[in-house]
Amino acid sequence: MGEIIRVAFDAVLANKLRSLLTMLGIVIGIAAVITMVALGEGAQRSVEQRLKTLGTNILTVRPGQSFSGGLGRGQAAMTIDDAEALRANPKHLRAVSPEIESRFQVELGSSNANLSVVGAWPAYFTINESNLMAGRIFTDAEDKGRRRVVVLGALVGAQIGARDSAALVGESIRIRGIPFEVIGVLAEKGAQGFSNPDESLYIPLSTAQFRVMGSDRIRSIAVQALDEKSMDDAMAEIDTKLRREHRLRPEEQADFNIRDQASLLATVQETTQTFSLLLAGIAAISLLVGGIGIMNIMLVSVTERTREIGLRKALGATGMDILLQFLVESLVLCLAGGTLGLLLGVGGAAILQRVMGWTMVVAPEAIVVAIVFSATVGVFFGIWPARRAASLAPIESLRYE
Repeated sequence: MGEIIRVAFDAVLANKLRSLLTMLGIVIGIAAVITMVALGEGAQRSVEQRLKTLGTNILTVRPGQSFSGGLGRGQAAMTIDDAEALRANPKHLRAVSPEIESRFQVELGSSNANLSVVGAWPAYFTINESNLMAGRIFTDAEDKGRRRVVVLGALVGAQIGARDSAALVGESIRIRGIPFEVIGVLAEKGAQGFSNPDESLYIPLSTAQFRVMGSDRIRSIAVQALDEKSMDDAMAEIDTKLRREHRLRPEEQADFNIRDQASLLATVQETTQTFSLLLAGIAAISLLVGGIGIMNIMLVSVTERTREIGLRKALGATGMDILLQFLVESLVLCLAGGTLGLLLGVGGAAILQRVMGWTMVVAPEAIVVAIVFSATVGVFFGIWPARRAASLAPIESLRYE
């Protein structure tokens, strides 16, 4: 067996450039699989961490499908009246904050950037467990007075050309051309998947609705229940109040959705897993093409080395020896390509994390699957050329020109 492996390695090393080009498809395929799976895994863990830090007693209310006469009428509208109804005389609710969000051009002097602007009540920061790095949070009075004040995410300063976000407290910036006074800066929380709260700006909800966005609709309502044990009572209270507000009869389908963190977490996990499988499937096509390329080169190699095969058989080598020799050659090419692809994928993930700021996680399971899959490709696509070489007759092989 040692002699067979040595002969196989010698054959691979004898044509270094051809061997390298042959394994290129495997290298690209494995690198793509590792990078894409790292991206999906990183996004999933980041969102999971974000949802867990929000606490287990947080509920999110979003607009649902509205119905009339049994027919769907599109997405229902939610307004600040719904949030006011939830905030009035709460029994199982600790805090309520409606939210509205859009992207606008934010200017500081001659510098500007397109950033996310969130309109919310002051309770938003309590519900999301946001801490201050400098300054203060806006108050209910400033919300009712539609004051042009803004709280910055920790990295907003860098986005608009300031050296330090905290140094902007007391300064004036412009959102959609409207001047705002910076009154506070939040402590850094880190990226949350494809979004980053550290790069968002937070303004009073009334200011956002009537001075910036010009809409009385809200995107969602964040609700904090008294504790984890009162989640069911909190959901029932929300359902009762919003049905009364929307004048829905008990038998009618609700035109809003109430979701807790557990269901959100399950949805995110399902979505990211589907995303990862899709990307891995696309990358697997490259592996398939790489495997076909290896089979093609191995068939050419069998033809080129027909006289060598005949000579080895004439000296006593069995058909099994020849089959193992070519099978080991195919396996070596795929495992070498898989290893190079693995290193390239891990390096690509590290570069994307550093340059793009994305959370990338290279799971050990992905590494094992990549190596096993490349070995499987080597055996699967190498067995036909190996069997063809093993079946050659010694006399006919020695006569081959």
